Amino acid sequence: MKVYTLKKKQFLPITLKEGWDYFSSPANLSKITPRELGFEIITELPQKMYQGMIIQYFVKPLFNLRVRWITEITHVNEPYFFVDEQRGGPYKLWHHQHRFIETEGGIIMEDEVNYAIPFGILGQILNYFIIKSKVEDIFEYRSRILKTLFPGNLNLNKDAA
Repeated sequence: MKVYTLKKKQFLPITLKEGWDYFSSPANLSKITPRELGFEIITELPQKMYQGMIIQYFVKPLFNLRVRWITEITHVNEPYFFVDEQRGGPYKLWHHQHRFIETEGGIIMEDEVNYAIPFGILGQILNYFIIKSKVEDIFEYRSRILKTLFPGNLNLNKDAA
């Protein structure tokens, strides 16, 4: 299985608590996800995420096909870190680490996504031509939205993959 990695960093001019409160609320995920993904949460959500929490969504990752995506919050270290992992959905593997690092004037938000595509060599070809750029586009969109939600943001968005 070929595993791909995407890493992003972004400075946000907010406190660690504000960052954690925003990003640990599953309801906010739809606000920072591109509309063309048809992202729809179908799970009743608590106010705050917790380790072991299962979240179900519908998404349209490719060719406008609607699929169910199921993730589990597998690790939580409030207010610094959480991990979501796919339990069912469009990827063979999806492991997304979210880190929040306090720094002068705000926080650095780091995302690391490790993912694999099903379908062997065909999946690798799809990743090369389509999927990799779609995953990158999601995080670029997120960066732009966060700049408007948290003005004054000095973007340190960097690929580290």
